[in-house]
Amino acid sequence: MTHASTDSPQQRRHIRFNAFDMNCVGHQSPGLWRHPDDQSWRYKDLRYWADLARTLEKGLFDGLFIADVLGTYDTYGGSSDAALRQGTQVPVNDPFLLVSAMALVTEHLGFGVTAGTAYEHPYPFARRLSTLDHLTNGRVGWNVVTGYLPSAARNMGNEDQLEHDERYDHADEYLEVVYKLLEGSWEDDAVVRDRSTGVFTDPSKVHGIAHDGRFFQVPGIHLSEPSPQRTPVIFQAGASSRGIEFAAGNAEAVFVASPTTAILRDTVARIRDAVEAEGRDRYSVRIYTLLTVITGATPEAAEAKHEDYKEYASHEGALVLLSGWMGIDLSQYDLDAPIGDVKSNAIQSAVANLQQSNDDGHVWTLRDIVERAGIGGLGPRLVGSGAEVAEELISWVEETDVDGFNLAYAITPGTFEDIVEYVVPELRSRGAYPEEYQPGTLRNKLFGAGDRLPPDHRGSRFRVGDHAVAS
Repeated sequence: MTHASTDSPQQRRHIRFNAFDMNCVGHQSPGLWRHPDDQSWRYKDLRYWADLARTLEKGLFDGLFIADVLGTYDTYGGSSDAALRQGTQVPVNDPFLLVSAMALVTEHLGFGVTAGTAYEHPYPFARRLSTLDHLTNGRVGWNVVTGYLPSAARNMGNEDQLEHDERYDHADEYLEVVYKLLEGSWEDDAVVRDRSTGVFTDPSKVHGIAHDGRFFQVPGIHLSEPSPQRTPVIFQAGASSRGIEFAAGNAEAVFVASPTTAILRDTVARIRDAVEAEGRDRYSVRIYTLLTVITGATPEAAEAKHEDYKEYASHEGALVLLSGWMGIDLSQYDLDAPIGDVKSNAIQSAVANLQQSNDDGHVWTLRDIVERAGIGGLGPRLVGSGAEVAEELISWVEETDVDGFNLAYAITPGTFEDIVEYVVPELRSRGAYPEEYQPGTLRNKLFGAGDRLPPDHRGSRFRVGDHAVAS
């Protein structure tokens, strides 16, 4: 089965966009909050989020993917001081509380909300998922994360996080509990609302889940009636072998970050192979790759924006993020020393990836990586006119089999407004972008196969009632 594009624009595979943001200042572009056109400092204002949602829906984005951390980036310098000073993902507010307001002013835009499995019990969390799925009429996805900041673990009363693979073991059971609550507690016709008899819910059609596991004991019923999707769309971003194994059984959308098409092609193939090995259709997962686009009416206008943005990027803020992502205090290293002097397997692998995109014999320094990460994190950066960017995006999809792009910003909402104004029309003119949304829930918009989990998904095994799937 192939989903590659053909030479005919009418038959081209449509490219998918997500906007990548966070309920904080700057997200992955530390220092850019100082730019006169940036509005990320308004993250506390619901009107900012409502306006952003309208812009994204105008551009037919699949959704707004809202990242989150429950802790501070305190690896750099051994404290949170630099993160606080630079506004580097702190202060940060709860992502869930944004969604209702944005759903009210949109009709189609989806919302992928990040929440970790380490620090909240699945029983109340499942109710929050159902609540948002009801309030958005089925436009919610859950980005499942297992956590990576030690500061979060300490503030939850633990000395450190669980070991990497054990975090996924814990997450496997966490999702099992959530699936049992969302799929296996209430039958579809449990709520009867019979005014003549005075019965609102038929108790015989609501079931306790009787979960007794290694990490959780949950005997009772789910507190919410079935929502449009029951289980929100499951997002996941882990790229390790264990992370891909977890995604193969659970994810419906996966976010990756790859600096080159060669690396991205291999990553996409590994994920699709793993999904297929799990007994699912290899295209039952939408894969989005991290990208920052800086565009304008002309190539010169785009390049001028890029140069302008670079003047505001914070090296210290980038070092704060890199230290947290890689688990090593980069404050102890000279920015201009060869990267080989930095004792970290994580940073060595990051450099190896970057070198593949610029293999000119250059001796890489920490400053090189900081400048790369200062706008949009460690994903690639595309700078060009709308036509140039559109051609490059089409090329990436054709070469790698990726479904779309998780778009970080330099400034917000300006970066997203530019993509809608300059890139989307060029993609449409090439037959590579949709003209309208699919109807229904987020799951149906992504796959066109209905609102509920498909039969080959792990969560469908826990269904109850007439629509239960035989195990």
